[in-house]
Amino acid sequence: MTRTPAHDAPEFEVVSRYRVCCDGGEGALGHPRVWLSIPHDTGWVECGYCDKRFIHEDHAGDTGRAA
Repeated sequence: MTRTPAHDAPEFEVVSRYRVCCDGGEGALGHPRVWLSIPHDTGWVECGYCDKRFIHEDHAGDTGRAA
């Protein structure tokens, strides 16, 4: 079952690994570093702090934007 994003992410990154980390970037806009696992069935995960979406390269063509 493929889960469709409910909204467009403010930022997204296509990655080659299924485990990624996010720290919100440098400076005052950052947040604590968190590790995220991309589910193999959906191919993407969003950071709970900044809503950045990480999309695995195998799914980049069909999950980058909300429906």
